[in-house]
Amino acid sequence: MIYNTIMVSLSLHESVARQLRFARDVASRFDATLIGFAAGDIRIITAAPPGVIMDDEFMRLEAIDIERRLEVLRREFEAEGGAVDLLRTSVGDPTKDLATAARLADLVIACISQVGSEQVDIGELIHSAGRPVLIPRADLEPLAAHKVVVAWKDTREARRAVVDAMPFLVHAREVLVASVEDQGKHRGVETLNDVVRHLIHHGARARGEVFSSDAPSDGETLINITKQFGADLIVSGAYGHSRLREWLVGGVTQSLLGETSIHRLMSS
Repeated sequence: MIYNTIMVSLSLHESVARQLRFARDVASRFDATLIGFAAGDIRIITAAPPGVIMDDEFMRLEAIDIERRLEVLRREFEAEGGAVDLLRTSVGDPTKDLATAARLADLVIACISQVGSEQVDIGELIHSAGRPVLIPRADLEPLAAHKVVVAWKDTREARRAVVDAMPFLVHAREVLVASVEDQGKHRGVETLNDVVRHLIHHGARARGEVFSSDAPSDGETLINITKQFGADLIVSGAYGHSRLREWLVGGVTQSLLGETSIHRLMSS
């Protein structure tokens, strides 16, 4: 896996300078082309404000406003040195359009601090983009990735995540493959050793460890492990259960999406 092209989702409602700086820092370490992406969707209002008639004219004005904000973003993108890379924009569903545009990229960077009509559903993006998604911590602190935790469970999603994160893993000083203990402990240790061996063969400085759960959920346990290890990046598969089950009972994916103090890389 090589990151030759990286796409970053940009907000229409705030300055994109910090988002671009974060993304450029990631792109520069891999000498990758950076593509900006921004989209805004026309608001669906079930009850119009007093004096406002919901007709084609209203929709047209909404589209014009989105195009205006996209043009402001284009100018800021160019002012930040974006002319050497690409910027893709659209008027439409931000999550769907970003997932479609991800065909251009090896990695998608998606901030969860976005607000307004261009808010991206990160969970749906991970599920539909067909690309690994890097979710920065809320303060957009630069990603060092000197220490990385791999949340391991022998699933298709976790195996996919290991491969997708390989550019980070082989350059890290330490990689901890962490598995939360379950009933199949012997089998879990065997698969853990296999993935550690696989990483070492690729040049990663990896070791594995099985942990007992010390929190109400496996997700919280993995977050605690990551913080105690001093890592700023956790790699995991996403949605090992059905989306409905994940939503009903929670899960590792939901816990990690809600933990905004750690950079996360997820694959599905």
